[in-house]
Amino acid sequence: MDSRLPGLRFDVVDSGSAETPAVVLLHGFPQQPYSFDAVARQLNAAGLRTLTPTQRGYTPAARPTRRRDYRTSAAAADVVALLETAGLAQAHIVGHDWGGNQAWGVAGWHPDRVASLTVLSTPHPAAFVKSLWTSRQGLLSWYIGLFQLPALPELMARRTLAKSLRDSGLPREFVDRYTAALAEPGAFTGALNWYRGIPFSRRPPLGRIKVPTSYVWGRYDIALARRGVELTADYVVGPYELVELEAGHWLPETEPDAVAHAILARVRSTQG
Repeated sequence: MDSRLPGLRFDVVDSGSAETPAVVLLHGFPQQPYSFDAVARQLNAAGLRTLTPTQRGYTPAARPTRRRDYRTSAAAADVVALLETAGLAQAHIVGHDWGGNQAWGVAGWHPDRVASLTVLSTPHPAAFVKSLWTSRQGLLSWYIGLFQLPALPELMARRTLAKSLRDSGLPREFVDRYTAALAEPGAFTGALNWYRGIPFSRRPPLGRIKVPTSYVWGRYDIALARRGVELTADYVVGPYELVELEAGHWLPETEPDAVAHAILARVRSTQG
């Protein structure tokens, strides 16, 4: 199916029965919808529908050029547009990496559209900001400043991206597929624009999350330190569970069984 906003069209992998509860799966950087293939198969087998969109910037049909078009509120609006296109009042929202940040935004700004929230790797945005000043998170996030520069990150990526992804623990099959997708004209700039939209993402305030929430984190994550994980509980006032895995950053690709189990547990917690 396609999800549409004015001037933008998003390809969506729609699996499972349209008569069953829906789970929206949101990929991050530099992933693709197939990051969630193994997770989606398990959710479908458990009787859930899955909707996995190609994110803005990752497809020519939804690749605006302005940095402000990649602010978190715009990305959250993409999810609402997907629900409208699918005729869904609510869905269970799941996001990893930048998709996790987007998922927090949907739950904070559009809680009426969220049946439950499961975030992989990414702490609540306010917890992340606080951790920058109270832990080693600032050192881990050095590349965010680099990515604000025009053109230079794109030039560097031609030589370094594949090795960086391998060194971070991403399996080789995904490294090859992601780098091939980003080699298409404009694709890497579109993906980087999620970082370049950060200066435009400060308003409106996100606030505390009221929907049932699970946060899944790998204790060997190379990008996200424990302090943000610990602080996230302060920003959720609804039912909340932290699931800590013996894993790194790439949870959908390397831990699909554990991820699917966490999502199913959160979904079932809302079903009476």
